[in-house]
Amino acid sequence: MPASPVEPTDSALSVAFDDPVYREAVVDLLGVVSYGEISAFERLAEDSKLAPTLEDKLALAEMASTELGKVALLHGRIAELGGDPFAAMAPFRVPLDLFHAHTAPSDWYEGLVKAYVGDGLANDFYREIAAYLDPATRDLVVSSVDTAGNAAFVVDRVREAIAADHRLGGRLALWGRRLMGEALIQAQGVAAERDALTALLAGGVDRPGLDLASIGRMFTRLTERHAERMADLGLAS
Repeated sequence: MPASPVEPTDSALSVAFDDPVYREAVVDLLGVVSYGEISAFERLAEDSKLAPTLEDKLALAEMASTELGKVALLHGRIAELGGDPFAAMAPFRVPLDLFHAHTAPSDWYEGLVKAYVGDGLANDFYREIAAYLDPATRDLVVSSVDTAGNAAFVVDRVREAIAADHRLGGRLALWGRRLMGEALIQAQGVAAERDALTALLAGGVDRPGLDLASIGRMFTRLTERHAERMADLGLAS
């Protein structure tokens, strides 16, 4: 689980939102999560074309619909903070599109692993950042990146396929490692390119932050949770 920072008081939150850097960081995070949900919708809808059965096609289409349904609340929060949802998403369009271009699945099973492992790692990263936000925004981010409802479907399908063809397990394990590397590069790049997000992680007025050691532990937690997901799928990390 993410580190549990000290809960800020109401007065501290008021000061935090008076801080333009904090407000910008919140809008940045909501923007990248929003575009991530739109990207997930597009990718899952596209991957549904690879589904071997009509049941699988419908399941992936429903997963895609769920992702898109989360965008309105995120955009509403951005507007509440005085931001433009589309301007907030714009800086993240190129890096997220590049990530998906570099990790385009070649078949149905690679698409499932990416939906579970790749998206899971990105969502863990957003949860880690959200731990340093005000409670209302933190809860919104955490609920937006919750994909637990998709887990059983993906795990069942991948495990069944590996049981039928053990060679598939080796290929998907390599694919999972590639996703891990690409996702970490993406996460580090997003944080590094947006000064407000970097400042948020460093802390602020009455808000805890992360030193270099804490950042190292955060990426260790991300790696450990990736290994857990790979194990869920029956794959070596």
